[in-house]
Amino acid sequence: MDQHPPPAFDADAVPTFDDLPILKVQAPAPFAPTGEPAIDVRGLVKRFGQKAAVAGIDLAVWPGEFFGFLGPNGAGKSTTMKILSGLMRPTSGSVRVAGRDVLKDPVGVKGLIGILPEEPVLYERLTGQEMLWYAGRLFGLDGPTIDQRAADLFRLMALEEDDQRRLIVDYSMGMRKKVGLACALLHRPRVLFLDEPFNGIDAVTSRAIYSVLRGAAAGGMTVFFTSHVLEVAESLCTRFAIIHEGTLHAVGTLAEVRAQAGAAADTPLGDLFANLVDPTTAARADDVLAWLG
Repeated sequence: MDQHPPPAFDADAVPTFDDLPILKVQAPAPFAPTGEPAIDVRGLVKRFGQKAAVAGIDLAVWPGEFFGFLGPNGAGKSTTMKILSGLMRPTSGSVRVAGRDVLKDPVGVKGLIGILPEEPVLYERLTGQEMLWYAGRLFGLDGPTIDQRAADLFRLMALEEDDQRRLIVDYSMGMRKKVGLACALLHRPRVLFLDEPFNGIDAVTSRAIYSVLRGAAAGGMTVFFTSHVLEVAESLCTRFAIIHEGTLHAVGTLAEVRAQAGAAADTPLGDLFANLVDPTTAARADDVLAWLG
């Protein structure tokens, strides 16, 4: 599928972490397709035995995009994200992230990205504060910088000081998600991978996170985002890719996806998704559960 870069905007410089507008950004800002793509995927294939989890993907995601990578369970989303972040090798194809070849320089790529998996992997015998300190030192940050950024992120996540000092083993899933996202943002990554980031996080904190992520994207960070909550994806993302059974069924802005699906100009993303992935499911549900009416 051909990739058309989105319209450019004038960005003279990328602001620092401390300049990102927390709780001030109200809408996604335009993104800047300057230079090479932040994520450049060509002919990506991943097989597990005879099954192709990813069946030949071509995709370009540009600096400053808030990109929604959407699909049903088992579509290939998590496999693709693991390959893009250097956690899994593909069967074939090429992947460049943040200007580096993921297959040839996976360690270099990991230093330029942040990752929040659906279920955060944290050291449970550390406190929240210690976890951020550990993550910061892994990325080569000095102590004062870690302290400042950790304090800002804990404030954003509404994680109280007493909770910051508790062992992670005693955290709820929502608290683990907050600490995991803080670790992913701490070093100001060029590309941020988010897998269902808002599961288990309350609505007030989610809105705060929306704002900081939009601000980060406006500053040049690429946000690669998966979610089953399509209303959230529609409100946050500047472009989308819909994957099903390992292949891309649509790529583009919401208007472009509507056009590719042959849908009306006001069709919600959820309806587009259902029609592209499995248009018969809703009809079957109506027939099978008619007795509930």
